[in-house]
Amino acid sequence: MLVFKILAIFGMLSPIIYTLMWILGGFIVPEYSHLHKDISSLFAVKAHRRWLFQSLMIVCSAFLLIFFASSQWATNNGEGSIVGSVLFIISGVMGLLVACLFPLDEGGLPTAWRGKGHVILVVGMGILQIVAMFFIFFRLRLIVGWNGLAIFTLVAAIVSLILVGVMSFFGGKPYMGLAERFMASSYQIFYFVFALVVYLNN
Repeated sequence: MLVFKILAIFGMLSPIIYTLMWILGGFIVPEYSHLHKDISSLFAVKAHRRWLFQSLMIVCSAFLLIFFASSQWATNNGEGSIVGSVLFIISGVMGLLVACLFPLDEGGLPTAWRGKGHVILVVGMGILQIVAMFFIFFRLRLIVGWNGLAIFTLVAAIVSLILVGVMSFFGGKPYMGLAERFMASSYQIFYFVFALVVYLNN
């Protein structure tokens, strides 16, 4: 259906905007390092040009939520378990809350309630999405035309889980920024491929 193709385009645009956002941050934010600084520092309280990066975060979070909200019906004609899709929608709402209301505190640290809420929501969102990926795999693994996506989703879940562990090890240490970018990219690639397959299959 045409409407699902349009909504899938939102899903493909979201990871592109997100990735361009942090790449741009490396060029225009003084002393910002992709190796050592996390992505959330770009829209932390009193961050350089925070308005720009927060606006981009809101846009890419809203686009992803729009795609997630349609993914159940756009995938295999809506047949099968809804658990994975519901978890994706919940994580999408959490992501939008982070972008709108829960920036890191000044200096990119989780010191006050908003900064701590940021960490809780981001960690919860990542966990929910990995669990959702496993549910999507089990839903689509035997469906002709969708089983390729199912296999990719399983691989993405395993890779994301490993990279979450790597990021946990590097948290607060040198090269934390690099570890986070590998972890974030695994999710972003999944979003793009998921949306692309939905687009092609509709």
